[in-house]
Amino acid sequence: MTTHWILGPGAIGRLLAHSLAPIAATALVGRRSLPEQQALTTLEGEQRVQQLKVLTVAQLGSGTHEPPAFVHITTKAMAAESALAGIAETIPPTTPLVLWQNGFLAQPRITQAWPGPVLCATTTEGAYLVGDAGVVHAGRGHTYVGDLHNQHSDLAEALAQALTQAGLAATAVSDIRQRLWQKLAVNAAINPLVAIHGVRNGELRGEAYSGHVEAVVKEVAAIMYAEGIQSPNGGEGENAWLALVWQVVKNTANNKASMLQDVEAKRLTERGAILGPLIESAQRYGLVSKVLQELDDELAVLEAGC
Repeated sequence: MTTHWILGPGAIGRLLAHSLAPIAATALVGRRSLPEQQALTTLEGEQRVQQLKVLTVAQLGSGTHEPPAFVHITTKAMAAESALAGIAETIPPTTPLVLWQNGFLAQPRITQAWPGPVLCATTTEGAYLVGDAGVVHAGRGHTYVGDLHNQHSDLAEALAQALTQAGLAATAVSDIRQRLWQKLAVNAAINPLVAIHGVRNGELRGEAYSGHVEAVVKEVAAIMYAEGIQSPNGGEGENAWLALVWQVVKNTANNKASMLQDVEAKRLTERGAILGPLIESAQRYGLVSKVLQELDDELAVLEAGC
């Protein structure tokens, strides 16, 4: 049976564990102990309690375990490399990794450093945590899987099939870099604003915030063009990016974005992985990033109070 280790018991990590556990040997791995009885609230509002295999990083290091077929790293972007370092000696260096991080920070670094295959996943599934033993599936989405150099298409296809069988619709693609940048663009237009103002995604459509969303997208669209990233859904320029953002806002209207969850929990946010690459790219190409920089500054102030 295919074995999946899920490193990082956050919202996506727990959703992944709940989904995969009925069809594969699955272990949820974190820094601290969590209850094995874990609850999933489905999109229909039904609560399902499932006993998951829950391990700590220390337990992995002190015991002998069958090597996993996949290690899914579902931590925040800024913690991905240190999380991998914490288990690297317990798995063969040929073990395939799957990176689920937002932004475009950890993916190129780990791809370059890890000797085995590194797949990247970008998903629009929405989920948020309820304490140590609960996760809410807040929005159905789609997951795309591939690697940055398009060298592991068979592996990506096998994983996509497993995720789909588990109830998380997934597709293996050859253009994951494009899709990661597209997800980054959408995240930049949504996550910082909802985190700063403490609102759900759907509230961005209101008069109080819609103009700010448009200002972010204007800067992001210019950066995407400079990076050679295709406009989404066959459209062109700023209008295509704005249409995608509003579609995601509609699809995830009730979702509490991960960055908002971080602010509420007084944790560091993923601003470095989401806004950082965009601001750096703007500077590299001599483009305006005033609005993006202001969002980054406001998030830095919030983080300083953590």
